[in-house]
Amino acid sequence: MRRLRVALLGSRGIPACYGGFETLMEELAPRLVRRGLAVTVYCRSRYTPRETTEFQGVRLVRLPSIYTKYAETPVHTALACLHAAGERFDAALLVNGANAVFAPVLSATGAPVALNVDGIERQRTKWGPVGRAVYSLSERLAVALPTALISDAEVIRDYYLERYRAESIVIAYGVDPRPLPPGEIFERLGLEPRRYFLYVSRFEPENNPHRVVEAYRAVGGDLPLVMVGGAPYAADFIAGFTGDSGDSDSRVLFPGPIYGDGYRELLSHALAFIQATQVGGTHPALVEAMGYGNCVIVNDTPENREVAGSAGVYFRVSQLGTLSAAVERFRLDPAAALEHGARAARRAGRRYSWASVADRYAELFRELAGRS
Repeated sequence: MRRLRVALLGSRGIPACYGGFETLMEELAPRLVRRGLAVTVYCRSRYTPRETTEFQGVRLVRLPSIYTKYAETPVHTALACLHAAGERFDAALLVNGANAVFAPVLSATGAPVALNVDGIERQRTKWGPVGRAVYSLSERLAVALPTALISDAEVIRDYYLERYRAESIVIAYGVDPRPLPPGEIFERLGLEPRRYFLYVSRFEPENNPHRVVEAYRAVGGDLPLVMVGGAPYAADFIAGFTGDSGDSDSRVLFPGPIYGDGYRELLSHALAFIQATQVGGTHPALVEAMGYGNCVIVNDTPENREVAGSAGVYFRVSQLGTLSAAVERFRLDPAAALEHGARAARRAGRRYSWASVADRYAELFRELAGRS
């Protein structure tokens, strides 16, 4: 029997250089190949080098887009779906709820389409009235147009069930811990093992990097806070908390986005990890931090509690003193941080595995394509 041919569309592509959907593509696609599927990932030309046409057995197709805040995703996804329609795949995965409108382009060729909606995107403050309206419409299209709907958290599944009476399949993210010894990143940033706090996220308002920086001013001592991240189309917001100012804190480091081995290096040796998101489903960075045995200091939202459970130490981003107090606690008692980190690693090992995520997706694609 010929291999099942699957297309993954809607992200910036791989190798990962942005966020959660890109991490999903990079981790999932090669594992699907190892499970006997023929996988194609559609990539945006700005993020994937021209000479990169294959990644660990995964075929990569680079297509252009219009690189503006509102046009980048829909333009690229439209081109990708048109290209994929001509190839007549056996099944397809679309990511990002805004891409629901393109599902019929693929299904018209007979390819069943699964859509991963991520979180409740219309709640993100980065979107103006037009963006929120588009995502509100996309939610309605997401429950009508794809063959299957995927949520990455039970909280998101409940939202679609209660609001639209639409069932979805819950498949979260995974982690495959591969710790690294201190290396180039440590040397560049002047870090010491278990003597820094780590924040990793896109620098967008609902991820609260500005509030984390503000809360850290009330923490004593000289331990660095490493703020890993960035975001396109958010230069003014980022400059508001990273630029030179009279009240800037020299302990707070902004190395920019870091991926691959550098990212793993930082995860392997942090004293604690700060997760300040307030919108979205399962956040890959939180799952990864837990898998690497980090003590996780987590903004108290239903989605974050679903992931961290009793392993998390919670604060409320609306009450910055609660974050300052949690960070100060582990600065003064690093042994307690290590104990919480071990608890987080055990929970991640039980609940979040890329192997099981790949199994779930492979099973779904075979079901959609009518194969056992």
